[in-house]
Amino acid sequence: MKFVSARIITADVPRLVAFYERVTGTAAVWGNELFAELPTVGGTLAIGSDRTVALFGEGSAEPAANRTVIVEFLVDDVDADFARLRDLLGDEPLEVVTPPTDMPWGNRALLFRDPDGNLVNLFTPVTATARAKFGVRP
Repeated sequence: MKFVSARIITADVPRLVAFYERVTGTAAVWGNELFAELPTVGGTLAIGSDRTVALFGEGSAEPAANRTVIVEFLVDDVDADFARLRDLLGDEPLEVVTPPTDMPWGNRALLFRDPDGNLVNLFTPVTATARAKFGVRP
């Protein structure tokens, strides 16, 4: 089995795609106006319209209702990315849940919410054990 992607269902695909393009620095690949993907080295973040939910089963997904999943991105320098996002977003608010913080499992992490309220974690491994886990050189 190979993990391929995680999909976020939203009522506003263009808005959410634009947000994640800014966060990741990756251009989306659009399937159509209802679906886009942001390919990364480790996997793909897919963003689909709530208008596609009926294809899977009526009521099977609800946009902007996630309170359990965190979308995570490994970055070279979480503090630099935090500054980049603040500059990039300008007047657009970034709802920060946790500013860059050293976590007990060896990562320095920034936790914030996307426009639909989904949690996003940018992290940099900072301990030798965490760097080894993710294959990151000091």
